[in-house]
Amino acid sequence: MSVIDIITGYGNAFLPLPAATLPSELPKARTLLWALQTPGFAHYSLAWSPFHTTRIAVASSANFGLVGNGRLHLVSLTPNAPGPTPAPGVRYETQDGLYDVAWSEVHENQLVTASGDGSIRLWDIMLNDHPIRAWQEHTREVFSVDWSNLKKDTFASSSWDGPAILTTPTRTARDVLNRRDTQIFDLRAPSYASSNPLIPIQTHRSTRTEVLSLDWNKYRPMVLATAGVDKTVRVWDCRMVKAGQNDQVGGVCESQLLGHEYAVRKVQWSPHRPDVLATASYDMTCRVWTTTPTPGRPQLLHIHDPHTEFVVGVAWSLYDEGVLASCGWDGKVHVFRP
Repeated sequence: MSVIDIITGYGNAFLPLPAATLPSELPKARTLLWALQTPGFAHYSLAWSPFHTTRIAVASSANFGLVGNGRLHLVSLTPNAPGPTPAPGVRYETQDGLYDVAWSEVHENQLVTASGDGSIRLWDIMLNDHPIRAWQEHTREVFSVDWSNLKKDTFASSSWDGPAILTTPTRTARDVLNRRDTQIFDLRAPSYASSNPLIPIQTHRSTRTEVLSLDWNKYRPMVLATAGVDKTVRVWDCRMVKAGQNDQVGGVCESQLLGHEYAVRKVQWSPHRPDVLATASYDMTCRVWTTTPTPGRPQLLHIHDPHTEFVVGVAWSLYDEGVLASCGWDGKVHVFRP
C-alpha cells in the first residue's frame, strides 16, 4: 500500500548532519545538502531519476534485509533551498525486503525493484497500492537490477540463484554466471536471438573472491570498473584481447584503487568526468577516486564517513555535476558535494 508521506512526519526524519571528518591531506565536503533517516529500515540501493533533476528512489529492507518487509521510498529535493528541505514523497510497502531499484529509461514515472522473494516488480508512482507488473523468473533473492540506457525497453537482473536475466515486456533470456568472474556478453550474438545460452565474449578473472559491482565508463566505452570482496577497485581496458578466440580470458587491468578496509559493495563512474568514480563499502565510507591523479597526489580524492553502518549504495546526480547520494544500513541517505 502506498501512502503520501510528509517527510518530517512519522517514519521519515530529515536531519542536518556535520561534514565528514577527513584526513588532513584530503579536502572535506563543501556541502552536505540533506539527509534522510528511516527508522527500522536499512537502505540497500538508490537511484536518481533520468527525467527529474531532484527525484531519488531508495530501496530498503527491515531488519537489515535478513527477514521482514521492504519499502520503496520516493523523495524529491527542493532545489536552491537553504538547508535540508525535501518535498513530500511517496512510499510503497512490500512483503519482502527490497535490494535494488532502477528507473525506467522510457517512462518518467516507472521503475523496477529487486526483491528478496525472487520477484522483480514494475511500479508506476502515479498509481497507488500495487505494482503494475511482476516477474517471478528467479528462485532466490534478486540482488541487482539495471535498466539499459541504450536498449531502453530492456532491463537486466541477477540473483543468488545464479542466472542473469534480460527482461522486456515480451520475452526473457537467461544465462548462468560465475560470480567470481566478470563476463561480457554481446546481445547481438545469434545465441541471444535464438534464446540459447549466452556465450561470453570476454572473461576477467581478477580475483578468487566475488565481484559485487561493476560499471561501464560513460566516456571510454571499452573501459570497465569492478569491485568486490577483496576490497579493491579495478579498472579494465577491454580492448586488449585478440578477436576471434573462443573462451577469451583477458582485458588489461590499467589501474587498481586501494584504500577500502572491507568489501566494496558499489562502484559507479561519474556521468560528467571520464576519470572520476565513486565507491561504497562495508567499511562505512563512500569514497571518490580519480584514475588520472596529478603527479605527486593520491588517486583517492575524498572520503565521506558520517554513516554508522555498512554503506551499500552510491549514485551520482545526472544533472548536477559533482553531487553524490549515498545510503547505508544505518537507515540514512546523504546527498553531498565532495
